[in-house]
Amino acid sequence: MRKGWYGCALAVLVASGATHAATQATRCSWPAWEQFKTDYLSDQGRVIDPSDARQITTSEGQSYALFFALVADDQATFDKVLGWTQNNLAQGALADHLPAWLWGKNKDNQWLVLDTNSAADADMWIAWALLEGGRLWGNDHYTQLGEQLLSRIGKEEVASVPGLGTVLLPGKTGFVHKDSWRLNPSYLPPQVLARMVRYHAPWSEMQTANNALLVATSPKGYVPDWVTWHKGSGWQMDPQPPLVGSYDAIRVYLWAGMLSDKDPDKATLLNHFTPMLEATARRGAPPEKTGVADGTLTNDGPVGFSAALLPAMQDNPALSIQRQRLADNFPARDAYYNYVLALFGQGWDQQRYRFTVNGELVRHRDTTCASSH
Repeated sequence: MRKGWYGCALAVLVASGATHAATQATRCSWPAWEQFKTDYLSDQGRVIDPSDARQITTSEGQSYALFFALVADDQATFDKVLGWTQNNLAQGALADHLPAWLWGKNKDNQWLVLDTNSAADADMWIAWALLEGGRLWGNDHYTQLGEQLLSRIGKEEVASVPGLGTVLLPGKTGFVHKDSWRLNPSYLPPQVLARMVRYHAPWSEMQTANNALLVATSPKGYVPDWVTWHKGSGWQMDPQPPLVGSYDAIRVYLWAGMLSDKDPDKATLLNHFTPMLEATARRGAPPEKTGVADGTLTNDGPVGFSAALLPAMQDNPALSIQRQRLADNFPARDAYYNYVLALFGQGWDQQRYRFTVNGELVRHRDTTCASSH
């Protein structure tokens, strides 16, 4: 009699658990990610940018897809994207080769790598995703591969710059000249770097220079897309034509807004970028281009820019306007970059994920994860 009762109770508990799991899965589904997979992701696992006639795939797109799959707890997609990336961009071995940054159709209608140089921002996100995938899914293979890739990045994409310190170069080749280094402030999110500090040098030595890069190159609160450090004279801040912040730089405000509230640099960075946030509130949309030296603002940025600023504008009364702008103009299937910015910014704004102060991912699975604002 007691055995029968136990069996019935167990069945009820299992059924109840399954129902709860199904409810949670429905409650925490991510429609925008599912649509992204339909519109931009091939069955083989490559992210396609349809705005280019060559139907290109970038290592950046692959790295972002790994991040979103991790947030969505979508390991099947994670594996597809990882497999395609490794086989087609890294000669079959991410442990041995930095991924090529550009793949697509050439003038002879052949599908292949179009540029063998690497893109360090993508490489860092891929390494981060592997390390976090290993931690969250208990997968030692991901962890080992992430550590191997990170080691390769450290050997091939890191430089010691006189007067500045240890920095992440934008890629393996083409950014170091005789007495100057060309850098991109958006290429190293502080939370990604925070995840790597536990691996010691060179990552533990990089935070000071990275913070200096973010702040010193934006004297008016507007971040440049690219900047050059000159040995002996520092940042090149007034070249001809003037430095401009736009489609690369918008990510810096995104990364800063997504930092953990426990990160001591978050308040400093957001305070420094107040002019960009105030300009957005005043204009009703983020500017498409910003003059780094003189604060000149040009045109309205696309809707992805609004999405990118959502995390940074959490305490801004104009937040609702940017939310509504995104909702009214959500990117379609022909706007890859706007779409990934929307996934990052709106996903964070909907509390689908957070970063810890140590750069680890926190996936929110309670009712807040489906908040729609």
